[in-house]
Amino acid sequence: MKKVLYAFLAIVLLTGCSCTANMGNTPTKKVEEYLNKYQTNDDDVVSDLDEVLTNDMTLTDEERSDYNDFMKTHYRDMQYEIKDETIDGDVATVDAEVTVRSYADAVNEANDYRLNNADVFDDNNTFARYRLDRLKEVTDTETYTITFHLTKENEEWKIDDLSDDDLRKLSGLYGVNDVNTITPDNTNDINDTTTDDGKTDDKDGVIGDAIDDISDGIKDTADDMTDNTDDKSDNN
Repeated sequence: MKKVLYAFLAIVLLTGCSCTANMGNTPTKKVEEYLNKYQTNDDDVVSDLDEVLTNDMTLTDEERSDYNDFMKTHYRDMQYEIKDETIDGDVATVDAEVTVRSYADAVNEANDYRLNNADVFDDNNTFARYRLDRLKEVTDTETYTITFHLTKENEEWKIDDLSDDDLRKLSGLYGVNDVNTITPDNTNDINDTTTDDGKTDDKDGVIGDAIDDISDGIKDTADDMTDNTDDKSDNN
């Protein structure tokens, strides 16, 4: 299933007015709500992180906790600015500039190091720990423009599923090579094949790359955000 700009403060507080339930029902407000949930480590986001990391059996309990804290810090430090909104009937787009720490070089370099130094990793010195230590050293940031697509359903604006590239941008993983995940027993077997274009493809879906899995899990978080908004509207 994104953050440092807490722009979701009410400028005008209205009470006793039935229209307040729809004050946030604009494409821009929906995108702000979506990104703010990551910045504030909303329960939906934290729950998603917990589920993804719990299911990754390659991590020790300590590594799982450290990855959890690392990603929550990443999302809290995210910055964004809404640049444009376009509405055309029941569809809309919102352009947002999102600034995050960029981990692609660190992950790619860690993967390359493992390929060339497989003998240094064992149960006491796992690749997951080595990679996390490299990620913690990253200070460089990257700014991406993400175009959010929205559709109005039953008078409620909803964010369409983000592309895999956009999810990776939010997680700071855009540009990471889709290769070289570790196996569940923390050994260094490489379960990938070479495609016709010379790229490496991890066909077996090994579960070792916890951070990359988090990007996939964000899709479910986005759906949960929309469902929760609908439930609140129905209760009102």
